[in-house]
Amino acid sequence: MQRKWGGGRPVLALILGVGAAAADPLPTPLSDADYLPVNRAAVEVGRLLFYDPILSGNRNISCATCHHPKFATGDGVSLSLGEGGQGLGPDRRVDPANPPEQRIPRNAPALFNMGAREITVLFHDGRIEVDPTRKAGFRTPLEDEMVTGFSGILSAQTMFPVLSPDEMAGHYSENEVSRAVRQGLITGPGGAWDLIAARVAALPAYETGFADAYPETVSRGIAFADISNAVAEFMAFEWRSDTSPFDAHLRGAAPFQGAAADGLALFYGKAGCGTCHTGPLLTDHGFHAMGQPQLGPGKAARFEDHARDEGRFRVTGDADALYAFRTPSLRNVTRTGPWGHAGAFSDLRAFLSAHLDPATAIAGYDRSQAVLPDLPGASDWRILDDLAASAEIAARATLLPVSLTTSELDALLAFLTALEDPVALGGRLGIPDRVPSGLPIDR
Repeated sequence: MQRKWGGGRPVLALILGVGAAAADPLPTPLSDADYLPVNRAAVEVGRLLFYDPILSGNRNISCATCHHPKFATGDGVSLSLGEGGQGLGPDRRVDPANPPEQRIPRNAPALFNMGAREITVLFHDGRIEVDPTRKAGFRTPLEDEMVTGFSGILSAQTMFPVLSPDEMAGHYSENEVSRAVRQGLITGPGGAWDLIAARVAALPAYETGFADAYPETVSRGIAFADISNAVAEFMAFEWRSDTSPFDAHLRGAAPFQGAAADGLALFYGKAGCGTCHTGPLLTDHGFHAMGQPQLGPGKAARFEDHARDEGRFRVTGDADALYAFRTPSLRNVTRTGPWGHAGAFSDLRAFLSAHLDPATAIAGYDRSQAVLPDLPGASDWRILDDLAASAEIAARATLLPVSLTTSELDALLAFLTALEDPVALGGRLGIPDRVPSGLPIDR
């Protein structure tokens, strides 16, 4: 059924100049029913935890370090400096006394609409995915270590950064958490999650907050799953994004005119963006090989030689998934750069141009597009300097090129700008003045 406003013809049909019988690709407007309910008491304690470095092994990094509202829930760089870095965003620098071992292999993804019911897969390679056949209800690389209590995939994803030596755990033997990770002790007494939970439980403000959010913790104590669930509740509440001009257009409150209307027609028409960026979140949640330049070490296990990031293939083992990455939501996309799974592009126009002709994206790549804080010894261009490796990545991009004029690109950017949501970008609760640990907050 087509949605109709005003004169009775679908808005997109009017924009495209086609008859009312034409199919309407516009999504249905988002409503409360499209989001999971939130526990407001858990949101409050999750907000404190999100900004509190107490969750990191060395107590020096919080979730917000790489997912900060100042950078539209990312960190403004191509590949983050986690453990061993100091500062925030593009100003983050190496701690000379304890430098990072490597960059984080993939770009920090944005956190908008993580509480939407349609979100069933997370991370660039989809390694966490809803699966009703699994005991926990979802598939994860840590399934053997999984314990009960995680509320869903958004909660489950918080398991990974706190266990990563490069992200939050710290380098081997630096602290009790990183030592536990090194020994493979994740769950149970003395495991990494248990150690983190004990830190949190020792602070009265958190003890009180969890008692309000999850009364059962009064008798059984605070578990890591409680921490993870609370952080997930906060993310789902804080960055819900459904009040952009695009949403107003979908609801018929303020239909697009001018460049934004032209851009919308291109998006769902000639440019072909709507083929993969579907639905109200503007993503098909699928995986596509787009020939994106690879920067940095690539995603690999510690015992492997870091090389090409093989994307979804590392999860499925399916050769057709080589170099395929998850279609990101385009909500607030004009603010979430650098763009691409490795953050290869810091200019959205340049990214769009490459995206419209993915087979040539690597060959014409301008390395000045990368935003990479200095890391001595980093092999940032290893794959780009390997002509055979780069050619293999490019060859996997199968989409036919689309040619847009300068004015058409301007219009497409105008439409994408209309996806900006001031409420979500600002956050509903904002950065707390302090956190219970008393540790410094990234501002």
